[in-house]
Amino acid sequence: MDPVAAARAVAEERHPAARAAFLGGSVVTARRTAMSDLDIVVLLHGAPAPYRESLQHGEWPVELFVHTEETWHAFVGREALKRRSPLLWMCADGLLLFDRDGTGERLAAEARKLAAAGPPSVTVEEFEDCRYAITDLIDDLAGCTDQGERLFIVAELARRTGELALAGGGAWSGGGKWLARRLEATVPGLNARMQNAVREALDGRCEALVDVVDEVLAQAGGRLWVGYRRSGTT
Repeated sequence: MDPVAAARAVAEERHPAARAAFLGGSVVTARRTAMSDLDIVVLLHGAPAPYRESLQHGEWPVELFVHTEETWHAFVGREALKRRSPLLWMCADGLLLFDRDGTGERLAAEARKLAAAGPPSVTVEEFEDCRYAITDLIDDLAGCTDQGERLFIVAELARRTGELALAGGGAWSGGGKWLARRLEATVPGLNARMQNAVREALDGRCEALVDVVDEVLAQAGGRLWVGYRRSGTT
């Protein structure tokens, strides 16, 4: 079944009194794959929202995100503080499946405005935390002689460096494939360089990866170890 028709059917069958529904994610883009699922946001007047559920509709795997207008704002607000909000983008870039009272159009317009405004600014402390963590990983990589350990050090180093590049560029972050996509849009070419450097690092040749990481670190103030300090709470 066509993904739009399938998504509309799921929303209407599960919540016939819904105010509006969106279909978001990769399935509505040119990046759709054979494994793409239906990411559906449904807006209700009240209970049983909010909840999320994974289900199967025919041949389609479905991720259902059910909210009221109030809980949508609350969840997006919490996600935005982490500089990544899948819920926001599902409505900002998604397809409006139906809109029975204008809620969908209003929320879509607000989502696009919030997405375009960008995430909250990164604080000096947050930059320092990132610099410290990445510096620590570089040192771990330099001293690593175990191939199994190197795999996870390299993976963590690549992820954190990508996130730092996005933060430095004032861009939204993402997880998994969305980290790669947002990185390519914000710093074209960096993701490709990172891929090549990671392959070499997994074989024990870490110079290229360290060079790429240091370039990103330089934009945030460089490596940080000596002098880094954080107070805890009792």
